[in-house]
Amino acid sequence: MKLSTKTRYGTRILIELALMVDQGAISVSKISSNQKISVKYLEQILRTLRQAGIVKSVRGPKGGHLLAKDPGKIYLGQIVRLFEGQTDLVNCVSSPENCSMATECLVRDAWQDATSILYKKLDNISIASLIQNSDKNHKRAACISS
Repeated sequence: MKLSTKTRYGTRILIELALMVDQGAISVSKISSNQKISVKYLEQILRTLRQAGIVKSVRGPKGGHLLAKDPGKIYLGQIVRLFEGQTDLVNCVSSPENCSMATECLVRDAWQDATSILYKKLDNISIASLIQNSDKNHKRAACISS
């Protein structure tokens, strides 16, 4: 599985908002500059995050975006599903009818198990835990937030 830029950028945006939670709403221009994401693309990602209830917008001169949920309650699995849908590692897992070998395939169950394990892992990694782990490794934190 290869994650889209929307998923990766969405995660970076959420981490930035979590790191800057004490600063209130963060402007689109500041997020765009910090994350090196075009404003147009950033707005598309933020729209999806807002519709999912993960981010909220504040209007006005001090407006911008901030987390609508506690970062400890936003999980990578949720973000991946939001931008990618429920994606299996191979198509035959979710659509066995599209594979003539699905019923006799010796590896299909392994792909299904691997997909399940991947999502179980992602469903246990919160934005808060990523930030806590980055505190232990300053180099990574700088990469995420600058």
